[in-house]
Amino acid sequence: MHRWTVTPRTAWEAKVESVGLTFHHGVHGLYWDEAAYYALSAPEVDTLEAATNELHRLCMVAARHVIENDRFHEFAIPKAAAAVIRETWQTNQPSIYGRFDLAFDGHNPPKLLEYNADTPTTLVEAAVAQWYWLQDVFPSKDQFNSIHERLVEAWRKRQGQLPGTIHFGHVPSPEDEDEMTVHYLRDTAEQAGFSTVPILMGDIGWAAGSGRFVDLDNRRIDAMFKLYPWEWMVREDFGDEVLATYRQTAWIEPIWKMVLSNKAILPVLWELNPDHPNLLPAYNDSPHGLAQYARKPKLGREGANVTLASRKGVTVTSGSYGSEGYVYQALAPVWEQAGHYAVVGSWVIDGEAAGIGIRDSTGPVTDNTSRFVPHLFS
Repeated sequence: MHRWTVTPRTAWEAKVESVGLTFHHGVHGLYWDEAAYYALSAPEVDTLEAATNELHRLCMVAARHVIENDRFHEFAIPKAAAAVIRETWQTNQPSIYGRFDLAFDGHNPPKLLEYNADTPTTLVEAAVAQWYWLQDVFPSKDQFNSIHERLVEAWRKRQGQLPGTIHFGHVPSPEDEDEMTVHYLRDTAEQAGFSTVPILMGDIGWAAGSGRFVDLDNRRIDAMFKLYPWEWMVREDFGDEVLATYRQTAWIEPIWKMVLSNKAILPVLWELNPDHPNLLPAYNDSPHGLAQYARKPKLGREGANVTLASRKGVTVTSGSYGSEGYVYQALAPVWEQAGHYAVVGSWVIDGEAAGIGIRDSTGPVTDNTSRFVPHLFS
């Protein structure tokens, strides 16, 4: 695995915008960075694919363990939500996608940093933008990327399992990232034969007479994809109604993903699979003797409120998370070259590895200032 510099395409901004990546710049500056690319070997891609499939298997076993052993208190999950999680798990409520964040240096086995199992982004750039970049710049090369085809097929397999019309919701974001991510997912569902309806999360209504959620046209919401965290939703004003009507409204991702999207799953994975080559030692509430570690809030996002303690010193990021508790995870051998740090986002679509995207940082914590850099392999 190596990072190379390359000349960006002429009028690259217009080209990525034409395929849905309108947020190539954000409030922190450049986000899509095609002045560089990561080159992997075919064996490295095979390694990442195998590790992703193995981690998905381990996570499903760990989720079952948490649910069957009623360990929800370790995840700061409310009791009312726990009961719904248990039933939706038992009835196999459908999941479409998720993204593992992996530390991979090309030498050691990939190591799980966290699982973005509920509301993963970087999807448009991974599935579409970097593929068109490859066709323009390196058409004879390949890319670990079947994300789009796998998404369409995953929706197609849900025909008959989900209602024919699915609402797709998000909240406004300064860079349009959430809007374009949801727009892209709507497109994949429509290619699979579903009708879709866009809606802002704040525009979802509650019809008390019928006991159902409705949209602005008073249409009943029977299925809802939400790019909105479950841990927020169950604690808001209509959280009780969400939990009470889960048999009438199919939510995607399903509520049982609350277990896997919480970093408290990391200590459970290590407990169940000590010394697994794709896992890092992880513990609740204290470092348990780890000399070098990352302290992460269980519900943290975008690298907020993380403390890295290493031989080089201590790095602390700011944010508003942490009241829910922390996990401590051993430091991983993250790829580093000339002041650039890379984290691999490995996509799981319908339970199988489907491709990767790489986030590039100038510091050891991947956060909302990190850039997306395309990749290829040969």
